[in-house]
Amino acid sequence: MTRQVATFGVLLLVSWVVMLTTHELGHIVGGWLGGAVLLDYELMPWRLPHSLHSPDPHPRLTLWAGPLLGVLVPTLLAFAIGHPYARFIADFCLLANGTYLALAWLSNDRLLDTPRMLAAGTSPALILLFCAVTIPLGYFRFRNDCIRVLSRDPSAPQANEATGSRSPPDQTHS
Repeated sequence: MTRQVATFGVLLLVSWVVMLTTHELGHIVGGWLGGAVLLDYELMPWRLPHSLHSPDPHPRLTLWAGPLLGVLVPTLLAFAIGHPYARFIADFCLLANGTYLALAWLSNDRLLDTPRMLAAGTSPALILLFCAVTIPLGYFRFRNDCIRVLSRDPSAPQANEATGSRSPPDQTHS
């Protein structure tokens, strides 16, 4: 079990760094595509990553590019790589980006993405839709990934990807 816990810890750390980096790079790319001027940025994961654009003629593009690319880039890479650890990281990013927007909305901290999205004219329904898709889907997928990583027995019951329900191990006999 020690090996599984160590693997789990390393995967969480890598997932955190990938999520922060892809999310913030999404803001930088979105700003660039929208013609914003990047004044400052921080990508180091041991600090709070941020990017500052001014002027930003299309702030909604800049703001939405963070969570969208923060989900899409790891998901596409996981699909291309095809390894369960890559999927673990992608599913973490899916859950984390949705959860971040939801918690930022609740905090109402004017420096976080969701209050800035609302101030830029984003419909609350669009933010709610993003959270309603990413949080439950991310939860069920990431939960299944965690079970797989922490399982001592590879034939242990795995959560169903779509519903999160557990199924018994394969009962085929020779």
